[in-house]
Amino acid sequence: MKITNILLDVVSIPRHTGFVCQHAIVRVMTDEGIVGIGEMSDFSHLPKYSVDVRDLQATLQASLVGRDPFELIAINREMAEMFPETMYYYEKGTFIRCGIDIALHDLVGKALGVNISTLLGGRVRDKLKVCYPIFRSRTLEEVDANVDVVRKRLAQGFDVFRLYAGVNPDADEAFLDRVRQEFGSRVTIKSLDYSHLLDWKSALRTTKRLEPYGVQLVESPAYRNDFEGLRNFRMGVDLPVSEHVWSFKQLQDMIRYDSVDIFNIALIFIGGFQAARKAAAAAEISGKGVLIGTTQELSFGTAAQAIFGASLTNLNAISDPTGPELYVDDVTTEPVRYENGYLLVPEADKPGLGMDIDWEKVERLRVEGFSWGAQKVANLQDRTRGS
Repeated sequence: MKITNILLDVVSIPRHTGFVCQHAIVRVMTDEGIVGIGEMSDFSHLPKYSVDVRDLQATLQASLVGRDPFELIAINREMAEMFPETMYYYEKGTFIRCGIDIALHDLVGKALGVNISTLLGGRVRDKLKVCYPIFRSRTLEEVDANVDVVRKRLAQGFDVFRLYAGVNPDADEAFLDRVRQEFGSRVTIKSLDYSHLLDWKSALRTTKRLEPYGVQLVESPAYRNDFEGLRNFRMGVDLPVSEHVWSFKQLQDMIRYDSVDIFNIALIFIGGFQAARKAAAAAEISGKGVLIGTTQELSFGTAAQAIFGASLTNLNAISDPTGPELYVDDVTTEPVRYENGYLLVPEADKPGLGMDIDWEKVERLRVEGFSWGAQKVANLQDRTRGS
C-alpha cells in the first residue's frame, strides 16, 4: 500500500460564545482506495500567524506521497523534523503532526480491520469523566452569564467544571461563591486554570484566596517554561498541580524540577498518538498522573482523545475534552456521546477511529484557509465573543 495524496479541508465553525474556530480535516489517500482521516483542531490560537493551507498541503504531499502508511515511526520522525518542537504551547507544528498521525492510525486500523484501540494495546475503560469549561470572567458583569452556563450544563448532566481564572480574582471569587450558594455539592470545580497568564507568586496569592471554595487542582500557575517557578508554586499549595505537555524537552524539564503532579496530555499539543503515548509513559515512570487535555476539538478529534485516554493506566484526574458541546455544528455523521458527565469512547468494533465524516457538512462549512482577521487578543486567549 502506498500513499497517493494528502488533502486538507478547512472548516470554520462558531462556538456558542460567538468565537469562530477553524479546523483542518485531513485525508490520506492510498492506491488501495482506503482513506485515513485526521483532524488538525482549532487553529484559532495565539500566536496570531496563519498557516497557508495550500502550501501546507503541497508540503505534506511532497513528503508523504509514495510512502507506506504503515511506517508510522519513520513518518512521525520525519514530521517532527519538518515541524520541530519550539517549546511553545499552541505551536502550530504539533497541530499539523497530530492531524497526520491520527489520519495514519485511522488508515492503518481500517486496512487491518481493527479499531485504533487495538493498535494502542486495547482499552482499560469505556468512558472518561470530563469537565465543562467556564471561560474567564474579565469583569464582574460577566459572572451572571457564567453561572447560567453552569445551570444549563448541569441540567444536561455535566456536574464538573474547569474555571479559567486569574485575570480578575474578584470576579473569580464572585463566581465560585455563587456556584457554591446555588448548587452546593451538586457541582464540582475541577481546577483553576491560569493559562500561564500570571507569574507563580501572583498565582499563589490568588489560589490561597480561592482554594476555600473546594477546587480539586490548579493548572498552568506560572509563565510558560518557568519550571522553577512552577515548582515553587507546587511547594506552596496543598492542591495537586497540573501542566500541559507541549514538547519532550519541556516534559523532561518538568520531571527534572519535579514541577507538577499531573501531566495534561492532549494529542493536539504533543503531536498525535505516538508522541502522546511516549509522554504518558514518561509520566508513569516518573510517578506522575495524567489527565486528557483539549484544545476543544470537533467530534472526530475528540474521539481520538477518548481512545487515547481509554488506553492509559495512569489516567487519574478528570479530563477536559468537551469540544463538541461548545460548537454550534460538527463534521461527523454522528457526534461523540456524553452521558452523565462522561465522554463515551467510540465503539471498539468499528475499524480505524470508528467515526465517519459527513462530507456534505464539510462542504457547507468549508473556507479557503486559516485567518483570524481583527479578533482581539483577549478573544483569542479566552475563545469568546469573536469580533
